[in-house]
Amino acid sequence: MNMKKTLFSALLAVAALTASAQEQSKTEYVFQPNWYIQLQAGAQHTLGEIDFADLVSPTAQVTLGYQFDKVVGARLAVGAWQSKAGSEMKGYKYKWSWNYVAPSIDVTANLSNLFCGYNPKRLVNVGIFAGFGANIAFGNDEAADAEKNMVSTFGQPVMGDDQYTRYLWDGSKARLFGRAGATVDFRISDAVSVGIEVNANTLNDKYNSKKAGNSDWYFNALAGVKINLGKSYTTRTIEAPAPVVVEKVVEKVVEKPVVVEEKREEIRRDIFFTIRATQITLAESTKVKEIGEYLQKYPEATVTVTGHADKGTGNAKINRDLSIKRANVVADALRTQYGIEADRITVEAVGDTVQPYAENDLNRVTICIAK
Repeated sequence: MNMKKTLFSALLAVAALTASAQEQSKTEYVFQPNWYIQLQAGAQHTLGEIDFADLVSPTAQVTLGYQFDKVVGARLAVGAWQSKAGSEMKGYKYKWSWNYVAPSIDVTANLSNLFCGYNPKRLVNVGIFAGFGANIAFGNDEAADAEKNMVSTFGQPVMGDDQYTRYLWDGSKARLFGRAGATVDFRISDAVSVGIEVNANTLNDKYNSKKAGNSDWYFNALAGVKINLGKSYTTRTIEAPAPVVVEKVVEKVVEKPVVVEEKREEIRRDIFFTIRATQITLAESTKVKEIGEYLQKYPEATVTVTGHADKGTGNAKINRDLSIKRANVVADALRTQYGIEADRITVEAVGDTVQPYAENDLNRVTICIAK
């Protein structure tokens, strides 16, 4: 009967170790650089002196972009359609519009990935961008007609005074412009998202044919669809080191109680951090708990806590500070949450001088070895 109990206990121990090893493994998303296209349409407001609604016109934009990493990308955006301007004089209102094509090169940044970590399944992504380009304007006949109507109504301006449309231009004109804006994208699938964009564009004072003594501005509000060309991520499974705590059961059968001997062996847990982070996530806290419970069970055991940082991010000083903070936050958790004495904990930090994993991102880690 005692032998059956012993065998049953051994089977339960093996099953528990297997389940623990399975819980340690996790699936991680791996970013892949990728191209995308984007089609958008919306409204433009050209800054001016008449009513806001009178200066709203249609606009559209086609974009070809490339995402270099989880945060930074670049794109070639071509906006086009119509801009408006106007003037109000002694109760008379004059309005005119013209057409334009405006290619630009922008640098983009995904703020959601920067501050919240990479997650290709995230429903909403917020980004910003800035860039420059050339606005090629044409079809300014309505401004010339407005000038003629003003002259017909109010007479020719006196030389030296500001003309009605002092910077009146014809033909086509190319002007450099700078711009910046923000985007919000809503994920539909791995390949498709819909989103909105707002951007502000500034160029020289001659864009709207009127002299104002300051730069001209137009603002776009756009909505559209974004399509990834190819896969933007893959997945991988990270296998953590299997638990090495072994309980050996020895039974003596001479009408005596079962005697159990325990052999203490070292245990290792790797606590992973996200980029630039020094706080333990909920998922990784279970590993700290296992170290704490091991030290509670074996009062003679000690633990070495070694902080690391990945070499692909930051510099040597920043990575040294990160590794110190990552080691200290684990040591503090063992002391405060599990009552482990400070003299049983050795804290080390090696910055990015030691890279325990071949995969760069996995080196954002604190390695705990208790024995």
